[in-house]
Amino acid sequence: MSGKLAKAKGFKKSKPGTYLSIGTTLFGAVSVAKQAKKAKTEQDTLQMIDAVVSAAAIVTGVALLIRELRRLGDDDVLAD
Repeated sequence: MSGKLAKAKGFKKSKPGTYLSIGTTLFGAVSVAKQAKKAKTEQDTLQMIDAVVSAAAIVTGVALLIRELRRLGDDDVLAD
């Protein structure tokens, strides 16, 4: 079982794993966009602030993942 865990951790630090992380992070942007739209419609300032902070977290997360992709460069053994 520890072999599977090691492979999973290795995948997370690979290009495909990082692309998957970017995709799932961006998928969260859909929810944040809906939240912001609802907050605007209801004129709910607190909910709008929450949506803006969540969007900032998504942008930061994607930026970190892109930086990780650049660091992986051509050293990724799982890449084609």
